[in-house]
Order: sequence, then structure tokens, then C-alpha cells
Amino acid sequence: MYKFRPSFAATRRWTLRLLTALSPLVWGGIAGGLLTACVNFEDATHALDVQVQLTMPQEFTASDFAGHEVAMILGTQRIIATTNDQGIATFKGIVPDVYDISCSWELSADDYRKMTADQQVVSGATVSGALNARLIKETETIVLPTKLSINRDILIGKIYYAGSKDNNNRNYDAGKYVELYNQSDNEADASGLYIGLVEAESNQAYTLENLHNAFADSVVLLKQVFRIPADKPHMVASGGTVLIVNSAIDHKANNNDMEHDLTDADFEAKDHSSRPVPNNPNTPALELIYTMYPSISIMNLVQSGPCSVVIFRTDEAPTAWPKVYAFGKTSGNQWILLPKRLIIDGVEVLTNKATGIDVKTKRLYDDIDAGYTNINATTGRNGETVYRRTSKQADAGHVILMDTNNSSNDFTTSTTIKPREYDK
Repeated sequence: MYKFRPSFAATRRWTLRLLTALSPLVWGGIAGGLLTACVNFEDATHALDVQVQLTMPQEFTASDFAGHEVAMILGTQRIIATTNDQGIATFKGIVPDVYDISCSWELSADDYRKMTADQQVVSGATVSGALNARLIKETETIVLPTKLSINRDILIGKIYYAGSKDNNNRNYDAGKYVELYNQSDNEADASGLYIGLVEAESNQAYTLENLHNAFADSVVLLKQVFRIPADKPHMVASGGTVLIVNSAIDHKANNNDMEHDLTDADFEAKDHSSRPVPNNPNTPALELIYTMYPSISIMNLVQSGPCSVVIFRTDEAPTAWPKVYAFGKTSGNQWILLPKRLIIDGVEVLTNKATGIDVKTKRLYDDIDAGYTNINATTGRNGETVYRRTSKQADAGHVILMDTNNSSNDFTTSTTIKPREYDK
């Protein structure tokens, strides 16, 4: 957590004002002690030189150290340095504080084969590394491990979970949705793809430490599992999207400009509750595979977060996977244990509290998502969408979205971006 550190000059001004406000007798008695005490306020803000040493992914059989940008991030400030031949990025004049540190670069298919000696057919890969909430208080060399991720065809492009207020200032949650994006140069078949909503209790059911001790970092807890129907192909064009909603209607007509027209959604999670959100009979049903809430058949996207989402494929039956109660409990809600090895993409969405983001509440391992994203509102209801930034434009003309395995880098927020729309 960020702590305010006064500058030496400011501290000295405050000290002198305090002393001069005291009587001359008192001043004379304590001033010498205060001003000669062994306290160096300047140490708190003394600029430091910091080095970040990259280590290469374990799959690499060759080295690729030079010329990679490393970022130290403090709030909205990004400080960039480039690695030398030894993989060291040097930052000069860094003010002590708590920083996020990250790097990423892309490999072409040929580069992937050269660096890994792996001849499998891939469209490319991304090398990335991240350290969250690292306290920098002294000159040091920080080791930043990197990971290798094969570039994905279909990934999670948007999550709209914040909800809004209607024209009568009542809570409006019917317009929530998840959007997938195909950033390959070819058509991709989304049929049979699973969408998993990750455990989201205010009192975390299992911490990452609990998962490490109990399951050796091999599973993720899911509260709901949905599937795109597999009875026929659902082809997604290059640069195309799959819009998955709870209610495929025009929510702008019911609400205000914070909501969206979702009548062209690809799939709808049909609501079978006693007080359902409006459903569209012309929109195909998203298959509900598992929900730990007997009365909830729609996507339980929590308006304030946490609201993490994963996508995966499997020939196994998810309903046959083990289920667990909250850590240390023997009754109550049960979560499905998704094998981590099956996950194609995952986005960590955390709650933005008044005290800030608590990174210790992450549900996804760093090799799934090394960072996180969030809306700016602490309670939702502001119509804000989290979505992937645009990285570049492909030769085929569609945009390539950021995919560095770090949502702190890859995602941003908007109250105006529309479904199926991305920054150019």
C-alpha cells in the first residue's frame, strides 16, 4: 500500500514551524535535540538507480536478452528502460515507492522455432514477465522472470459487469455481457468453447496459497460453467467477435446511454428464475453446464468485482470434476475444480476498494494472468466496460489486441465503447 513520504524540505519546514510556535524557553530546550538527532529525512525520497535483470523462459534453448523494453509503473506513470546484452534494464533517478514491473515482446512463428527448437505449428508467441506491488526502497538489482505464451486465436476481449442505474435511479443489471475476439488471420470455430466464471466470494473461498498447498497449483475454482453449443460449427471471422449476453434486447431503450443494444448477440444465457431478465427467443441459448446457485441460470457477473473469467476446451465432462467447499468448510456452496492445463485464456478482474486493489485476492495464477484489471468505481453501477487495448493492425486489416498475459498491461476501461468495437 502506498505510504506518503514527505520531502526533506517539507519536513524541515514543518519542524521549524512547530518549533517557532513554541515558547522561546521550550524552543531552546528541545531544538538542539531535534535538529541534531540522527534522522535523515532526505533518505525517504532520495532518487535511486535500479536494475531489472530478465531471465528467459524455461522453454528457450537460445538467449534473447538485448533490446527489450521494461516498464516500472506507478499509478499512471510508466518509466521505460531497454535491456542490454545481458538482459539488464537500468532505471536512473527512481523515487522510492511501490511499483508494478513488467515487460513483454512478441515472437514470430520463425522466431519461436529458433528460440525453442520446437517445430510445432504456431502463429507466434509472446514472452512476458510481471512483478506486482514491488517495494523499491534502495539501490538493487531485481530479477524479473519471463514466461512464454503461444499466441491464441480466440481470447477474452471484453467484460461488462459493472451494470448501471436506470432512468429512475434503480439498479440495472440485465445488460451484462462477455465478448470473445478472434485475432488470428483465419476463421476460428468457437463451438464447444467453455466459459468459466471464477470463484468471487467476498471472503475468498481459496487463496492462491491454499490452492498451492492443497492442489499443487493445478486447479482454478469455478462458480459457473457455460458452453457455446457444439451441435454445429460457429465460425468466427478473422477480427470477428462472439457476443455472449444475459439479455439480448436493446437495453438503451430501457435505460440510458450507459447501456447497449444487444439484440445482435450470438448467444444468450437464458434466465429461468422466478423474476427473469428479459430474454430474446431469437437468440440461441448458451448452454449452462454448472452453477453453484440453484436459482441462478444467467452469468453471475458481480457488478463491483471480483469477476474473473476463463475460457477452455475439453473432451471431459466438467460436471464429473471434483467439487470443493470453501477452505476449511464441510458444507455450503461448492466450486468445480477446473484443471489449469485446459485454460486457453483468463482475465483476472479484482475489486477496486476505497483502499485500492488488494493483489493478495488474486484467484488466477500468474501463468494465467500475471496482472489484473478492474473498473474505477468501487461499487459498480457506472456503465464501465473493461476491454483489451489494441496492439497493432494485422496485415489482413483487423486489429491485434494486447495479449501479454498481464491484464494490467492488456486491459483498459471505458464508459462509451460499444460491443464488437475496439480502439483503432
